[in-house]
Amino acid sequence: MAQALLEMHGIVKSFGGVKALDGIDLVVAPGECVGLCGENGAGKSTLMKVLSGVYPHGTWDGDIRWEGEPLRATSIRDTERAGIVIIHQELMLVPQLSVAENIFLGNEITLPGGRMNYAAMYRRAAELLRELNIEGINVAQPVMNYGGGHQQLIEIAKALNKRAKLLILDEPSSSLTAAETRILLDIVRDLKRRGVACVYISHKLDEVEAVCDTITVIRDGRHVATQPMKELRTDRIIAMMVGREITNLFPREPHDIGKVIFEARNVTCLDVTNANRKRVDNVSFTLRRGEILGVAGLVGAGRTELMQAIFGAYPGVSEAEVWMNGKRVKIASPSDAISAGIAMVPEDRKRHGIVPQLGVGQNITLAVLARFAKGGRIDAAAELDTIHTEMKRLSVRAAHPMLSIASLSGGNQQKAVLTRMLLTDPAVLILDEPTRGVDVGAKFEIYKLMFALAKRGVSIIMVSSELAEVLGVSDRVLVIGEGELRGDFVNDGLTQEHILSAAIGAGGNEAITERQPQRVQHDA
Repeated sequence: MAQALLEMHGIVKSFGGVKALDGIDLVVAPGECVGLCGENGAGKSTLMKVLSGVYPHGTWDGDIRWEGEPLRATSIRDTERAGIVIIHQELMLVPQLSVAENIFLGNEITLPGGRMNYAAMYRRAAELLRELNIEGINVAQPVMNYGGGHQQLIEIAKALNKRAKLLILDEPSSSLTAAETRILLDIVRDLKRRGVACVYISHKLDEVEAVCDTITVIRDGRHVATQPMKELRTDRIIAMMVGREITNLFPREPHDIGKVIFEARNVTCLDVTNANRKRVDNVSFTLRRGEILGVAGLVGAGRTELMQAIFGAYPGVSEAEVWMNGKRVKIASPSDAISAGIAMVPEDRKRHGIVPQLGVGQNITLAVLARFAKGGRIDAAAELDTIHTEMKRLSVRAAHPMLSIASLSGGNQQKAVLTRMLLTDPAVLILDEPTRGVDVGAKFEIYKLMFALAKRGVSIIMVSSELAEVLGVSDRVLVIGEGELRGDFVNDGLTQEHILSAAIGAGGNEAITERQPQRVQHDA
């Protein structure tokens, strides 16, 4: 076996007396890809911050050896100089700067006198992209001209320009399409062939299985196991992550579907930057009491814009008729929607879901503060009691309710936003990509909650890019393509091929229209 490039032994990191890491080991060899797996809040990001110098030497206990020598980094610059480069889930690009300027940020090529050597930087940036088989990018154009998928690949080029020997990829495919994910996985395979080591952090275990040689699982800040991928199956990895077997990821329960309680008519959204283009084009649909309606479609199809318009949150020009229980309701803002009994968990929790300056508890009660107001003041005791109850109900993991929500893992932030919306006691709950960046254990809990809510009569609209999730959870599926409604299917014998065929407009997608109210029975 090749000599280890990186060795981390007995890593312990505490926050205010609470151990976030309690004796973690991680070993990576040159050209090896190690999958770091664990639930949200297990300690994966904390471990990588220790490794990359975000938490400097002296703020944690244990031993890190790099190329056989002790590593005592006091900053990210120290670890990058050694050849350890991390690509965070939230990209660290400057939108207004060009692709080349971002790739060379902090490592610019200069001419005598200190002026930028743009010709050399453009040339080298183009070479890097070619080496990675990334096409269709003009290195002189601002990064903001490119979508999230291309920006993720640009981040990898930026890392390689720093001569990375170890590349840490934190949820690298969370914003990528299926085609972009295939490119990413090919890049990882090529990096391995060139001797670059990788730590691959992802909740998408099919990706982990595709590119990782070794799997290290951590749970609740402790090392659970390190095993070769060839000796493992996905269900075994899940069991190690969550501490129990999950035999069926979609825990379906029987629930009644009643009469139509919600209707959206003629929803149209104009593009924010080009009013001549429609992002959503005259879409109408209905929703029944206790029904889970999946909304599928390719990236950019207009699914999120459709939900934003219904909820009064679309940033551009939009039109939408919204009917609740047979009566038209006027929705000009999210507060109007909440008052009408409609709640929404947005796709981008960082930008539209959380208030990062506030604590976890304050984020949870934000939409229902009036409930705790007495004589012009907030009843802090009653508010805190509700926060504790709701955090326990949805297993929101935080050391203290007043801890900054920005310090939580993505999955726990998502559950906090979901908790806030449920406190409004909605009749209709819109979930836009509810499990994006969420581990399998948290996904399972969210699905259980969805079925429990449907059983209570709450109507749910779930937008998802994962077709297995759409088929595993939904009673009925809407398919959106290029801003239009391409299909309305009862989920009975429905397949991923049916949905994709409708999404790309390949024909054979006649809509299955309203059926009589029915009892939907599912195998547990």
